[in-house]
Amino acid sequence: MHFVKWQACGNDFVFVNGFEEKLEEVTKHTKEICDRHFGIGADGIIFVLPSDKADLRMRIFNADGSEAEMCGNGIRAFAKWAHELGLVKEKRISVETGAGILYPELEEDGLVKVDMGKPHLDAKEIPTVGFSKSPVIDETLSNEKNGKSYQVTCVSMGNPHCVIFVDDAEAVDVAGEGPNLETDPHFPKKTNVEFVEQLSPSHLRMRVWERGTGITMACGTGTCATVVAAILNGKVSGRADVTLDGGELHIEWDGSPESHVFMTGPAKKVFEGEYPL
Repeated sequence: MHFVKWQACGNDFVFVNGFEEKLEEVTKHTKEICDRHFGIGADGIIFVLPSDKADLRMRIFNADGSEAEMCGNGIRAFAKWAHELGLVKEKRISVETGAGILYPELEEDGLVKVDMGKPHLDAKEIPTVGFSKSPVIDETLSNEKNGKSYQVTCVSMGNPHCVIFVDDAEAVDVAGEGPNLETDPHFPKKTNVEFVEQLSPSHLRMRVWERGTGITMACGTGTCATVVAAILNGKVSGRADVTLDGGELHIEWDGSPESHVFMTGPAKKVFEGEYPL
């Protein structure tokens, strides 16, 4: 199997050309391919595939083998790789994902700007259960597993996110807190978890526990959800830079329910090779 390894703010993926490789033959080996000691090592596997609704289709599988609806960092790398393969020629392309059709655009400075669509705030759409109101903004969540309570804001960017504002993001035990919240009964499809510290009115620091993967150096959809949550809680107005373990993303959203979220950030090819299935 030929593969290409890409990273976007340290969120790394094995890319496979679905025009040439059978998806089912690859995904049965997802865990071993993503293993950082015995495989290629990655947060997930992304396939480029044909689409009858958009220019191309993107499917992503987490390191544990589960399929995710979307990946914000992944779609930036996807856009660059699709251009490199010659599958598309326009700078702005349409990509079918599990979260709908999204529109990444290659910028002149090498960054990629993505129209991430509208954030979903309705509890049923995220989905969440058991909270007293919808949207779930600054609501108390009492976790049964560790007995702790959190003030959470829940957002879907096509996949579920639980955003928690903290005084010191570096002090959070993400490895300890993340798994309990990911599988909390309030989230019937599990959730990604973001721990966020406000550094200034336009600058946030975020650390993330990703559903199906664990701690990662960045999460694009999570960064979008974080800025949406910050705006909903009156912490940010319109836009913010977000510092992640692996780099920085710029997010824009005007705060109105029908408005789209825009994410801008880097993506870089690391290496490519052959992997024996």
